[in-house]
Amino acid sequence: MNRVQPVAATLLALALVNALGGTARAAGQRYQVSGHDSFVIGDGDIQSETEYRGTQVLTVSHRGKITRYVATAAYERSDQGAATKASADFVIDLLPSGDQIASADHDPDYLTILNQPFSARLDPKTLRDLRGLKGRAPFDFPSPFTGSAIHGHLDRAGSGFMGPHHVLGVRFEAAGPMNGRLPDRPGLSLVGGIAMSGTAYYDLDTALLVSLDATVTITGKVSNRNGNDPVTIVYRRTIRADDSPRGFTQEARSSPKP
Repeated sequence: MNRVQPVAATLLALALVNALGGTARAAGQRYQVSGHDSFVIGDGDIQSETEYRGTQVLTVSHRGKITRYVATAAYERSDQGAATKASADFVIDLLPSGDQIASADHDPDYLTILNQPFSARLDPKTLRDLRGLKGRAPFDFPSPFTGSAIHGHLDRAGSGFMGPHHVLGVRFEAAGPMNGRLPDRPGLSLVGGIAMSGTAYYDLDTALLVSLDATVTITGKVSNRNGNDPVTIVYRRTIRADDSPRGFTQEARSSPKP
């Protein structure tokens, strides 16, 4: 099994997480989004579950040499059986240098396509690298919650079709320490670990994300006024292009010539 050299693998991982370049050909792409959060402290003395379901739109525009990506979502948030309507938006400006600026982050439930561990779109070089990837590529990148290093690997998940899209899949697994305030619960501090996993499929023509399944799991000991208790938090997110509601069909391999 061939392996990607460490430097190349790191660049590939950074591109997957950060790259949003390329010519905009998919402005107005619509997606279905769903999610499930679970939170448990101690032996179940404190626990909660939250469900999300809705739609979102990704648009792309240009202002001079700056490319702007805007994701807007409308969804229903069901918290312990009580449903409420909610909305979210996330804006990223891609500069000619390749740097990104989050111009707006109004996405507290982590539901927009621009607020995920996979990029909404790949640049052409990254897509080519993925098509030629053999074996696992190791990488490091900052935790989305604490900034500490997460170590992991990615590998191909095959090519095939999702609705009208000819797609290439990539799997992602990573883990690292989690030391700091809990997301959405700033009064609690946790010492433990964070693990992330997911699978994303990209359109081979537009390099746009067509489908994403991602899970983030946080475990450890939480400190509060009552002492130290074990805690488990799980975030699950699924995003699908509107025209690809069904699953992945593996591309048939051509038979070897006699």
